[in-house]
Amino acid sequence: MIVVTGATGNVGRTLVQTLAAAGEQVVAVSRGTTEPALPGGVRHQRADLTVPESLRPAFVGATALFLHDTGISAHLMDPRAILELAKSAGIQRVVQLSSQGVATRPESASHGQLAHSFEEAVRGSGLAWTILRPGAFASNAYAWTESVRAERAVAAPFGEVGLPVIDPSDIAEVAAVALREDGHAGQVYTLTGPELSTPRQRAEDLGVVLGEPIRFAEQTRAQAHAQMLNFMPEPVVETTLDIIGAPTPEEQRISPDVNKVLGRAPHTFADWARRNILAFE
Repeated sequence: MIVVTGATGNVGRTLVQTLAAAGEQVVAVSRGTTEPALPGGVRHQRADLTVPESLRPAFVGATALFLHDTGISAHLMDPRAILELAKSAGIQRVVQLSSQGVATRPESASHGQLAHSFEEAVRGSGLAWTILRPGAFASNAYAWTESVRAERAVAAPFGEVGLPVIDPSDIAEVAAVALREDGHAGQVYTLTGPELSTPRQRAEDLGVVLGEPIRFAEQTRAQAHAQMLNFMPEPVVETTLDIIGAPTPEEQRISPDVNKVLGRAPHTFADWARRNILAFE
């Protein structure tokens, strides 16, 4: 049995579906009070990762764990306590969703240091571990849904700066392989898309899929900073703007790891847009 934390998120939701379709027994963990829509046979367990003991019922009978942080609450988590509980329950394998920032922004408290502390806990857990380090998510484009629906318009900074954004479904598929198959213990996979994609290009891709042009307006860094403060802490905003505005060569490098694990190229942003276009209509 496989436990998936963050089961209602962009990666976790697809991971649950992928594992269930492969015939695995799955426990989907989320902290919301509303029962999520899940594939048949998947058990939902309400738990809060900032309260490790709340995970005990989910771990009973499990052999593998997908460990997701809790976003803005990640600093409240005790990953060592979670992993100790998992090991005592008989879990043998853990796949951690980390961040490329561990390698590219080690000085950043939000993208580097906190994620690094999680990785160290995983490495020292005594479990067979695999660490996934994705770059920027294609699903960050969900921030544009309201403006695309209302005005067929997108506003974003650094319109000509490209990053190899990763489709969360590719992350989920890599995680599913590492959770189910041998040969991935001790591996750190950097996960990116197959090409550099700029904000302007992503807006154009959405327009092509919609069949209507999307107007792109380039924000200043200050404008983007003020907007992002509505849903991100200040340190996260600053580092995020640094990444999308002045990425390092490593952050723009196209990684071979999705292909290595899945035997196919990662999806493009346009692929992601086609699957998720209903959100923008």
